Amino acid sequence: MINLSISSGLEEKIYDLKIDGNGTVSKIITYFPLNTNEKKEIVKVAGQTPEYSVEFKSIFSDEISDQDWKKSKEQIKKKFNDELIKID
Repeated sequence: MINLSISSGLEEKIYDLKIDGNGTVSKIITYFPLNTNEKKEIVKVAGQTPEYSVEFKSIFSDEISDQDWKKSKEQIKKKFNDELIKID
């Protein structure tokens, strides 16, 4: 994954990101929707300008608190990866 120089707490919420032909981040896929401040942090680091924007998508639509995320993130990631492997 490309290094965005963001906090480790925010980085671990990211499942995947897509890079466009210019080498800039075009899409960020997270486990759960990011809040406005988290998106702002990423956009700032990614160097977003008015003609460039990052598309945010999340795997799960439920919003969870940072406390719930910290408590269950490893279990959530493991379950998601286990389920994904079963699809193949």
